[in-house]
Amino acid sequence: MNTVTAPAQQHSKHLKDITLKVWRQTGPDDRGHFETYRIDTISDEASFLEMLDVLNEKLIAEGREAVVFDHDCREGICGTCSLMIDGQAHGPQRGTATCQLHMRKFQSGAEIVIEPWRAAAFPIIKDLMVDRSAFDRIVESGGYITAATGGAPDANLIPIPKPVADASMDAAACIGCGACVAACPNGAANLFTAAKIAHLNLLPQGQPERFKRVEAMVEKMDEYFGSCTNHGECEAACPKKISIDVIALMNRDYRKAKFKNRKELSVR
Repeated sequence: MNTVTAPAQQHSKHLKDITLKVWRQTGPDDRGHFETYRIDTISDEASFLEMLDVLNEKLIAEGREAVVFDHDCREGICGTCSLMIDGQAHGPQRGTATCQLHMRKFQSGAEIVIEPWRAAAFPIIKDLMVDRSAFDRIVESGGYITAATGGAPDANLIPIPKPVADASMDAAACIGCGACVAACPNGAANLFTAAKIAHLNLLPQGQPERFKRVEAMVEKMDEYFGSCTNHGECEAACPKKISIDVIALMNRDYRKAKFKNRKELSVR
């Protein structure tokens, strides 16, 4: 009789003696400071945000104020989990949002430094939470797309080459977390803005407002953020691994938009 050997059951491990240096700041006008906390034991299967939940439960039980931090979906989709962990946006694991970072990436006895995004355009609201409404202003400036009304068109009515469709969807993966800004030495938002532009400008549906959109969004971006000098830190920090190629596409379309405007003025 054949026998099947069951795979060895894997048990979760526990990390011990974790020291947390957490940035505390009561508001945008406060200077802020680091406070040190200790987590005696935590499962290595816990996410980084779950570890912060454990910390907050401990602080509340002691009658102390909990640490304020942004979070929502905890599935790497919403982009609200904005933390600098040991000087890296979203922590040491590439292509991962903070909510998907697990404690197994750390060791027992580790000291972990936790800060908010550091960018002039992202003022600190409290502790680890920042105001990222500048991103909303950029998206708003892009306006809407023009779409013909009526019944749904046939799927093959406007064929789109697969490489183009893939590039558009890659850009659309941007979750607007702001890691690109926090990682950039200049505090630039070019990767975010370019991703939001590219996913429409590459598709037929985005063509009517293409040049108007890129001009408005780039100039709104320049009101809040620094200039891009191609450090590439934005791509390295992006949890969705969006390529800086989209910045080149944005710059190309922006130059075309300006040339188009000058040409129209000369005709008049």
